[in-house]
Amino acid sequence: MLRRDGRDETELFVRLYIGLLHYPVYNKNYQTIASSITNADLHDLARLARTYGVKKFFVITPLRDQQELAGRIIEHWTTGYGATYNHHRKEALALLAISSSLEETIREISEMEGRKPLVIATDAQKQKTGSLTYRKAVEIIDAENVVMIMFGTAWGLDKEVVDQADFILDPVEGGTNYNHLSVRTAAAIILDRLVGRNPTIVG
Repeated sequence: MLRRDGRDETELFVRLYIGLLHYPVYNKNYQTIASSITNADLHDLARLARTYGVKKFFVITPLRDQQELAGRIIEHWTTGYGATYNHHRKEALALLAISSSLEETIREISEMEGRKPLVIATDAQKQKTGSLTYRKAVEIIDAENVVMIMFGTAWGLDKEVVDQADFILDPVEGGTNYNHLSVRTAAAIILDRLVGRNPTIVG
């Protein structure tokens, strides 16, 4: 199976990572909080990562109890009963890694790849200036850069984190003024646009 530039699928997107950040993020009052890990996010984003050739999916939280929860889920599906019950889920959950912070995640990726990743933040709000179009993001990924796409939980990434990113991706927008997609839905649309077999290039 061939990718867009004619190379074999086995070489596809080996330097693409995703991160799901639980702190610092906003609540609905735009106060900085740490959000809770959800089972659905871990399962669905892991399957999404496996489907689109992501090398590693980082769940990022500084909270020890939340790290332990994620660890139990990973263990169940990769080495416990779940591994024999559903090998497809095992394959997906094996991509999941736990990290305490964005900085730690960047260090881990840098150690694996030998260079620092470009961080692309996602946001439901349109940036006034300097946002990254999907067309340009595709070019960045296809140029074989090490890239991490960062997704937020709750009401989105804290500005402090967004300001650390190299790029801020254009938001997913429908045909209405309503823009409150779940992170799982937004992530699926974004990855399909950027690295799907038949990507929709927007902008």
